[in-house]
Amino acid sequence: MILIAIGANLPGPAGPPRAQAEVALARLEAAGVTIVRRSRWYESAPVPVSDQPRYVNGVAQIATQLAPEPLLTIMHEVEAALGRKRGALNAARTVDLDLLDHDGQCRSGPAAPILPHPRLHQRAFVLKPLAEIAPEWRHPTLGRTAVELLADLPPDVDVRPLP
Repeated sequence: MILIAIGANLPGPAGPPRAQAEVALARLEAAGVTIVRRSRWYESAPVPVSDQPRYVNGVAQIATQLAPEPLLTIMHEVEAALGRKRGALNAARTVDLDLLDHDGQCRSGPAAPILPHPRLHQRAFVLKPLAEIAPEWRHPTLGRTAVELLADLPPDVDVRPLP
């Protein structure tokens, strides 16, 4: 299973953050990536806590014959086309695409991408939409399902589905 996270909290060429996220998925499809399943959109507070605008987040299961590196290249091209400027860590962004898992591969740095995504098990804004579309997905190194990982997080996290 190949999983990506989508997030945005600034407007960009496609419009407000939710539109940016929608267009990011459409651009991935135009590049030959199949969206198999996707979560609804969620709204979340920035992590770490800051005065940034709230985020729109989601997760998609995709299908592609691409290895992680060329897939990540396409993801970065989509981000750039939608106004993403890489700068400070955890800065606000017009769109953010993260490769969460690529068929259970386990890879550590320094070369990108690190798989599975190193912080996905700590992020409710990833785990809530992930548990929605793939509740039985197992973290490749922790061996726990998305639902189990989500249950490990504090119950008061500020992540809620958008209408």
